[in-house]
Amino acid sequence: MYYFVTQFIPQHIVYLLEGAVVTLELCFISMVASIAIGMTCAIIVTTGAKIPRALVRGYVNVCRGVPLIVLLLFVYFTLPEIGIRLPAFWAGVVGLSFNLGAYLSEVFRAAILAVDVGQMQAGLSLGMRRFQIYWKIIMPQALVIAVPTVGGYFISLLKDCALVSFISVDELLRHGTYIISATFRTMDTYFLVGGIYYLMSMVAARAVRMLETRLRPAYLRI
Repeated sequence: MYYFVTQFIPQHIVYLLEGAVVTLELCFISMVASIAIGMTCAIIVTTGAKIPRALVRGYVNVCRGVPLIVLLLFVYFTLPEIGIRLPAFWAGVVGLSFNLGAYLSEVFRAAILAVDVGQMQAGLSLGMRRFQIYWKIIMPQALVIAVPTVGGYFISLLKDCALVSFISVDELLRHGTYIISATFRTMDTYFLVGGIYYLMSMVAARAVRMLETRLRPAYLRI
């Protein structure tokens, strides 16, 4: 323990934090893309025609049924066979975004359905277009309802980013494997990597709680 605290951490913490920065970049970019995908799919399912709804449901079922690591490997190693080549970082973004977007589509669908249908009818009676009603009335309320669940998925995504190490993205876990190959100190390295993931997750959880409290009506705040 003395060596771990006095020598191992000071020697390797900066290198691991560089990987943690890549993890955070990957997580935030993928989360924004996932929210966009999820909202679009949710609106299609709740208002779209029969064929678009069927396509979205097929997409959701595929992402639910296929492990994330398989999807990442498909994007990085299989798509180049048909001429679509992506750098490892962006292949990770695509895989993570499409996987999480499928789950968020169900979250946003449920949140949209939780908004009183009378508000849509009121907007139509005022001469508003459906797009305006969704953009200005329905989605702001649905997003507030969905915040706790979306926040939980964000924390899960932060940890799932470790899987992109399998497609050569130099994020936190992969930096840890480099240290292990150089020092052979497996337990110390994984302990430190796990501690960094834990701290990032706790900060994210705290940020989500603060956002949820801020968006909640004042009379409901505890």
